[in-house]
Amino acid sequence: MKVTLTINSRGVVTLPAKLRRVLGLKADDHLIAETTPDGLLLRPAVMLPIEMYSPERENEFDEAEAELAAVLAPSRLSPPAPGRPAAHKR
Repeated sequence: MKVTLTINSRGVVTLPAKLRRVLGLKADDHLIAETTPDGLLLRPAVMLPIEMYSPERENEFDEAEAELAAVLAPSRLSPPAPGRPAAHKR
C-alpha cells in the first residue's frame, strides 16, 4: 500500500486511518524512523517497561541469592564427589 503523507509546520506526520488499521497501529504506539538508500523507513518499535526495585526488594534478592549460594556450595566437611579430586586447603 502506498500513501502520500504531509508534514505540517510542527513536523508532525499523520498516518491515514486505513494505513494504521492495516498495520495494527494505535494511538501512542512508537515507531522507529530509519533512513535507507531508498528513503525513509518507518517500522514499529518494541517498547519494554523497565522495572525499578526498592532497596527493600533489592535486599530480598540479595538474601535469596545468599540462600541459594549456601545450598549450592559444597560442604567443607563432606568428602569430594566420586571422580573429583579433593579441594586444596590454604
